[in-house]
Amino acid sequence: MKLTCYSCVANLVILAIFGGVWAFTGFDLLKFLSFGSDVVYKSFLAVCAVSALFTVYALIAFKPFKGLK
Repeated sequence: MKLTCYSCVANLVILAIFGGVWAFTGFDLLKFLSFGSDVVYKSFLAVCAVSALFTVYALIAFKPFKGLK
């Protein structure tokens, strides 16, 4: 479970880096790294969407910030 959480957060960090590069430069790094393949591009975005949903679920279900008041 911990490895799944780490991999989901890593996916979201990678997606944020790609989004930041695209926002600041206009260069689509994800499209470049997927060699222009729409299947790979959309598959990565779908995996990141599922990662985001799992991360939200983990934050709600396990309450990692419960002791921080």
